[in-house]
Amino acid sequence: MAVTIQYLVVRNGIDKMTFTNKKDADAYDRLLDLAEHLDDLLADGPVSLNEADREALALYLAQHQDQLSGPKKKPAKKAGKAADKTGATPSAPASTEDDDKIQAVA
Repeated sequence: MAVTIQYLVVRNGIDKMTFTNKKDADAYDRLLDLAEHLDDLLADGPVSLNEADREALALYLAQHQDQLSGPKKKPAKKAGKAADKTGATPSAPASTEDDDKIQAVA
Protein backbone atom coordinates (compact mmCIF):
# COMPACT_ATOMS: atom_id res chain seq x y z
CA MET A 1 0.00 0.00 0.00
CA ALA A 2 1.38 3.42 -0.98
CA VAL A 3 1.11 6.45 1.24
CA THR A 4 0.85 9.85 -0.41
CA ILE A 5 0.94 13.21 1.26
CA GLN A 6 -1.50 15.79 -0.01
CA TYR A 7 -1.71 19.48 0.82
CA LEU A 8 -5.19 20.93 0.79
CA VAL A 9 -5.77 24.66 0.35
CA VAL A 10 -8.91 25.66 2.24
CA ARG A 11 -10.49 29.13 2.02
CA ASN A 12 -13.45 30.11 4.21
CA GLY A 13 -14.17 26.45 4.94
CA ILE A 14 -14.20 25.53 1.24
CA ASP A 15 -11.64 23.14 -0.24
CA LYS A 16 -10.06 25.05 -3.12
CA MET A 17 -7.26 22.83 -4.44
CA THR A 18 -5.19 19.79 -3.53
CA PHE A 19 -1.45 19.59 -4.18
CA THR A 20 1.19 16.91 -3.77
CA ASN A 21 3.93 19.28 -2.64
CA LYS A 22 4.00 22.07 -0.10
CA LYS A 23 5.70 24.62 -2.37
CA ASP A 24 2.85 24.59 -4.91
CA ALA A 25 0.22 24.69 -2.15
CA ASP A 26 1.89 27.71 -0.55
CA ALA A 27 2.16 29.48 -3.92
CA TYR A 28 -1.55 28.91 -4.59
CA ASP A 29 -2.43 30.14 -1.11
CA ARG A 30 -0.43 33.35 -1.73
CA LEU A 31 -2.23 33.75 -5.06
CA LEU A 32 -5.59 33.51 -3.28
CA ASP A 33 -4.40 36.05 -0.68
CA LEU A 34 -3.52 38.48 -3.46
CA ALA A 35 -6.84 37.86 -5.23
CA GLU A 36 -8.70 38.57 -1.99
CA HIS A 37 -6.77 41.82 -1.53
CA LEU A 38 -7.48 42.85 -5.13
CA ASP A 39 -11.17 42.02 -4.64
CA ASP A 40 -11.29 44.38 -1.66
CA LEU A 41 -9.52 47.05 -3.69
CA LEU A 42 -11.92 46.65 -6.62
CA ALA A 43 -14.92 46.83 -4.29
CA ASP A 44 -13.79 50.30 -3.20
CA GLY A 45 -13.01 51.39 -6.78
CA PRO A 46 -14.94 53.81 -8.97
CA VAL A 47 -16.42 51.07 -11.18
CA SER A 48 -19.40 49.04 -9.97
CA LEU A 49 -19.07 45.31 -10.60
CA ASN A 50 -21.27 42.52 -9.34
CA GLU A 51 -19.58 40.22 -6.83
CA ALA A 52 -18.98 37.32 -9.25
CA ASP A 53 -17.38 39.55 -11.90
CA ARG A 54 -15.27 41.34 -9.30
CA GLU A 55 -13.98 38.05 -7.87
CA ALA A 56 -13.23 36.69 -11.35
CA LEU A 57 -11.35 39.87 -12.28
CA ALA A 58 -9.40 39.84 -9.01
CA LEU A 59 -8.35 36.22 -9.55
CA TYR A 60 -7.37 36.95 -13.16
CA LEU A 61 -5.24 39.93 -12.09
CA ALA A 62 -3.60 37.86 -9.36
CA GLN A 63 -2.78 35.10 -11.84
CA HIS A 64 -1.23 37.62 -14.24
CA GLN A 65 0.56 39.80 -11.69
CA ASP A 66 3.87 39.56 -13.55
CA GLN A 67 2.28 41.31 -16.54
CA LEU A 68 0.83 44.16 -14.47
CA SER A 69 4.19 45.91 -14.14
CA GLY A 70 4.31 46.54 -17.88
CA PRO A 71 6.82 45.44 -20.49
CA LYS A 72 10.29 44.50 -19.36
CA LYS A 73 13.16 46.78 -20.29
CA LYS A 74 15.66 45.45 -22.78
CA PRO A 75 19.18 45.07 -21.39
CA ALA A 76 21.53 47.85 -22.42
CA LYS A 77 24.13 46.97 -25.01
CA LYS A 78 27.65 46.72 -23.69
CA ALA A 79 29.59 49.81 -24.73
CA GLY A 80 32.88 48.25 -23.65
CA LYS A 81 33.31 46.07 -26.75
CA ALA A 82 32.76 48.96 -29.15
CA ALA A 83 35.05 51.19 -27.10
CA ASP A 84 37.86 48.62 -27.15
CA LYS A 85 37.92 48.70 -30.95
CA THR A 86 38.04 52.50 -31.13
CA GLY A 87 40.37 52.97 -28.18
CA ALA A 88 37.91 55.19 -26.32
CA THR A 89 36.78 54.60 -22.77
CA PRO A 90 33.18 53.61 -22.14
CA SER A 91 30.99 56.46 -21.00
CA ALA A 92 28.33 56.45 -18.30
CA PRO A 93 24.85 55.47 -19.47
CA ALA A 94 22.47 58.30 -20.25
CA SER A 95 20.10 59.33 -17.50
CA THR A 96 16.41 58.57 -17.95
CA GLU A 97 13.31 59.88 -16.26
CA ASP A 98 12.92 56.56 -14.41
CA ASP A 99 16.30 56.90 -12.64
CA ASP A 100 14.78 58.94 -9.82
CA LYS A 101 12.22 56.16 -9.16
CA ILE A 102 14.89 53.54 -8.46
CA GLN A 103 15.98 53.24 -4.85
CA ALA A 104 18.57 51.01 -3.27
CA VAL A 105 17.37 48.83 -0.43
CA ALA A 106 19.86 47.77 2.21
